[in-house]
Amino acid sequence: MNSLAEMFRIGPSNKDHHPALRCAVGVFVPLITLTLIGRLDLAVFASFGAFTGIYGRNETHSLRFRSQLRAGGLMLLVILFGTLTARAAQQWGIGAVEYSWFLTGATTFVAGVCSVVAALWRLRPAGSLFHIFAFAAIASITAQPPLWEALLVAVLTTGLCLLIGMSSRLVKNHRTPWKRPPPIRHTAPERRAAWLEGGGYLVAAGLAGTLATMAGESLGFGHPYWAMVAAVVPLVGHSTRHRIRRGIQRITGTLIGLVLLAAILWLSPAPWAMVLVIAACQFGAELFIARQYFVAQLFVTPLALLATLLAVRVDPGLLLRDRIVETVIGAAVGVAVVVAPAVWSRLRARRLRV
Repeated sequence: MNSLAEMFRIGPSNKDHHPALRCAVGVFVPLITLTLIGRLDLAVFASFGAFTGIYGRNETHSLRFRSQLRAGGLMLLVILFGTLTARAAQQWGIGAVEYSWFLTGATTFVAGVCSVVAALWRLRPAGSLFHIFAFAAIASITAQPPLWEALLVAVLTTGLCLLIGMSSRLVKNHRTPWKRPPPIRHTAPERRAAWLEGGGYLVAAGLAGTLATMAGESLGFGHPYWAMVAAVVPLVGHSTRHRIRRGIQRITGTLIGLVLLAAILWLSPAPWAMVLVIAACQFGAELFIARQYFVAQLFVTPLALLATLLAVRVDPGLLLRDRIVETVIGAAVGVAVVVAPAVWSRLRARRLRV
């Protein structure tokens, strides 16, 4: 009962409305601009560029600028890699089935590399969840816009988020001293932990992607990268129990979030209204992401799928079905990856005692 209560307990607030507002504005302004000029085909590039604002939420201004600059630069590289991958596949004439497996392998590579980089740079949020999502989603787009337009939108959005991150310096009582951040130095155990974490992301994302791709081929499901995203969620946490709880919260939060999304889609909102909902969901997600992961998922699920529907017209019913199936597969794999070392350690200790 205590574990169940912990799963739904909301932690104390730490001025979470400040970063939530910054992130909401950072995604709203680019998307509403693209809506007004009729270029929603570029919305996905703006959405992922806006992930820059997620980083450095409670850091001082100088530290936040360094974190967001590094995080934004890394995300731009991931976006570039994703769009070049899709263009190369079209140019080489790779078939749909072969490309699905190739994309799983490439996304697994991104998961491991970006996890190590994020750990060495001490970026928060930790891990490569956003990089997995950005790379695979962009690389899955068949009708790619002109490269320079896509990159321009991503760069401008990243720059906007950097400005928004520094905007509170205009208010004297929110301004923090501007000091050059000290260089990040790592001990040998920290470097080893970063590489081990990268290995965990490789295993979890690769296994989830493989199972989801196999299930997609057999049962007709799509979006296997959603399973890869869900698989790395339990890898973030300070204990095995906390990580398992995050996996369960991911599944339950996604289920209820899909119900909310179905209600939103039933209203058939116009594109500008969808942008407003996306901004509101971004605000809600950032408001609760550090306090209660289950509640945050109620906002994350409509946010992710509305951003997809805004840029690419697909059957909403199929999208909802794929989301829950892939999430269950990924979260189950992630929990298994977390539990396996603990189970192995206990079995080994018991064998040594015997």
